[in-house]
Amino acid sequence: MPDAVVIGAGPNGLVAANLLADAGWSVEVLEEQDEPGGAVRHDRGVHPDFVNDLFSSFYPLAAASPAVRALELERYGLRWAHAPRVLAHPRSDGRCAVLGRNLEDTAASLDTFAEGDGESWRALHSVWEHVRADLLDALFTPFPPVRAGARLALRLRAAGGLRLARSLVLPVRRLGEEEFRGEGGRLLLAGNALHADLAPESAGSGGFGWLMTMLGQTYGFPVPSGGSGALTEALVRRLRAHGGSLRCGERVERIVVRGGRAVAVRTAGGETVAAHRAVLADVPAPALYGGLVDPEHLPAQLMDDLRRFQWDFATFKVDWALDGPVPWAQEAASLAGTVHLADGVDELTRFAAQIARKLVPDRPFCVFGQMTTSDPPRSPEGTESAWAYTHVPHLIAGDAGDEGLTGSWDAKEQQLMADRVERQVERFAPGFRSLIRARRILAPPTLQSMNANLQDGAINGGTTAMHQQLFFRPIPGSGRVETPVGRLYLASASAHPGGGVHGAPGANAARAALRRHASPPMARVERVLTRRNRKGSIESAD
Repeated sequence: MPDAVVIGAGPNGLVAANLLADAGWSVEVLEEQDEPGGAVRHDRGVHPDFVNDLFSSFYPLAAASPAVRALELERYGLRWAHAPRVLAHPRSDGRCAVLGRNLEDTAASLDTFAEGDGESWRALHSVWEHVRADLLDALFTPFPPVRAGARLALRLRAAGGLRLARSLVLPVRRLGEEEFRGEGGRLLLAGNALHADLAPESAGSGGFGWLMTMLGQTYGFPVPSGGSGALTEALVRRLRAHGGSLRCGERVERIVVRGGRAVAVRTAGGETVAAHRAVLADVPAPALYGGLVDPEHLPAQLMDDLRRFQWDFATFKVDWALDGPVPWAQEAASLAGTVHLADGVDELTRFAAQIARKLVPDRPFCVFGQMTTSDPPRSPEGTESAWAYTHVPHLIAGDAGDEGLTGSWDAKEQQLMADRVERQVERFAPGFRSLIRARRILAPPTLQSMNANLQDGAINGGTTAMHQQLFFRPIPGSGRVETPVGRLYLASASAHPGGGVHGAPGANAARAALRRHASPPMARVERVLTRRNRKGSIESAD
């Protein structure tokens, strides 16, 4: 009987399993798919000569995460690669905002939009550098982050206190208007806010856009050398080296609860796997509560609140094998690993408003990935492995375009939507379509079939909007990984701090389980072992 059963071998599940194995627990991870990784996998399914990431690709949050850094995955084969530039946002008027690998590159780009905006960027970055360590510590630890929060409060006071707090809750459109005279800085902030499901007018989108751009400025948008699955391979290799077990093709159908505690899981094949100390579930909250756990074991209030749970946007993705580099009209975009495709902040607002009205956008905002630019071995020399994703509503009431898309996502609708995405790319890279050797379409139902955690391709485990963050995540009054069922922990992106490949929900779940079973002396030892100086790889678990 293992000490712990972990449901799901996504990054959160694997981080949790590694931390438990480090503490000497026997751990068994059960994964529904035939391979581990969840949304961190790659293949050669588009063309045999090209490596394409199936889901996620760029990992600034992993690079910054204390939980991931603590695992020292470089010792298990992980290597990071970077494009020459982090991110570009071209405009049709010939200008291009660039987030560079160093501060001066970014500042110089923004000065081309309006003299002085480079200095404004330096000022925002100075604030970031002042609060970065304590902010990341507070972000990635369980809510409320008592000790880290106290340190952060002192930092915030020194960095402007309520003025800074106000900036972080502003809509990103307003933040950009207050900080920059030109559109370059506004584009960087707003485009990054829409990596989540935060429209330019959403409260808190300014803070998210600032966080993502500053992560990019400090850590870049690194990719695992060889494909995103290299990150998963390192996690699995480390787990097995520390005695953990992983079984794929094992779908868990039920968590067995006795006496108010999780004691085992039951698989689709009829096997019951007992858990001596804990069950950790790397699944979305709606799949756990009332799904894996029968409603009879849960408070009625929880089930009522869960009916109000909001997913983040659905996702539509296209992968390509290209016969040459993307022919960007703005040359600066050719050096960026990530390119944002929308002709200004107003077009981002238009896109988000169409989704809010349950319409398939006619000019989809695209996040475009140039993987060979970031990691040259991904495809033959002179070619490019590329992808783009955009968002669509979960429930579709109509098509803002003229092609009558209904959201059935049958073969015809998939082709029409993929063509629409390619037309958006062509606006900024004329001749792009002539380079396509092969493409693959991943519509919302396809993404969900490949990873059950991605409901219609929702990639953040629930909305990033303020009403479902902190102590509202996944439902009001929660915010922690503990559940109403004893010895059961929510270890997915549905828990605080949410989506992104940073492993924090898994790490928080593992540490909660360890604290639950640690004697007072051992609890002190665990805290000592997991606290190193700020330059080390492990941050405080408190």
